[in-house]
Amino acid sequence: MEAPSKQCFKLEQTFFGFKRTDRVILHGQLFDLLWIGEGRWTWADLYYMPIFLRRFYIKKINKLNEERKKANEKQSKQKSPKEKIGKPPM
Repeated sequence: MEAPSKQCFKLEQTFFGFKRTDRVILHGQLFDLLWIGEGRWTWADLYYMPIFLRRFYIKKINKLNEERKKANEKQSKQKSPKEKIGKPPM
């Protein structure tokens, strides 16, 4: 009696792990946090960080960026006084 060939077994995933699309999202988040963190975290710190903490930091950074964007828009909408450039006294 021969052992069945591997072709007859159609197991899609034999272990618990990430799908390919999930890996892209994960590494995108890791890159963003590393880039924005400016050396505050290492890759291993972020990779092994619990998901809820990673999501917390991402939401916090997004919120800060939105606040900065609104402040910049508000400042750019304010009219700056048109002052003439004066010549230095001689």
